Amino acid sequence: MKITETALKDCYILEPAVFGDSRGYFFESFNARIFNELTNTQTVFVQDNQSYSTKGVLRGLHAQAGESAQAKLVRVLQGTVLDVAVDARSESPTFGQHVAVELSAENQRQLFVPRGFLHGFVVLSETATFFYKCDNFYNKASECGVKFDDPALGIDWGLPHDELLISDKDQVLPSFKDVFGG
Repeated sequence: MKITETALKDCYILEPAVFGDSRGYFFESFNARIFNELTNTQTVFVQDNQSYSTKGVLRGLHAQAGESAQAKLVRVLQGTVLDVAVDARSESPTFGQHVAVELSAENQRQLFVPRGFLHGFVVLSETATFFYKCDNFYNKASECGVKFDDPALGIDWGLPHDELLISDKDQVLPSFKDVFGG
């Protein structure tokens, strides 16, 4: 497994070693010992989630706050997404900055999104199946989020605004500054 640091502190891209032949392929999608050693963390995942979406669906930017904060390891099982993580940790040197990574079934990349980050993705292919591991259980009361098109964040989602499908809840989220200051 290859682990690459992103421009954001504690946020990593994981690329598994893929072994393939005429029958198909095999790869180890996660190994706690290797991951924890290379990232210098002690992450233990407790919940797996999966979503299926069509082209243009944008989910996010969301986070769990306080004691319910979650780290996530995300990947795409089918299709292609643009995955976005925003550092919302006020003490971090990369506070308010984001990283965008294309994840697909073909490139088999994964993104580790640490606790204290906002997270979202948009589907670039006709459909996508998105899978993620979390290190804490979901708690609806601790959910927070910011508007996907907040000019202060300057995220290019890779599709024109009029092609995005956004939930009513996500369209009325507050700005990054209103939630996290800065």
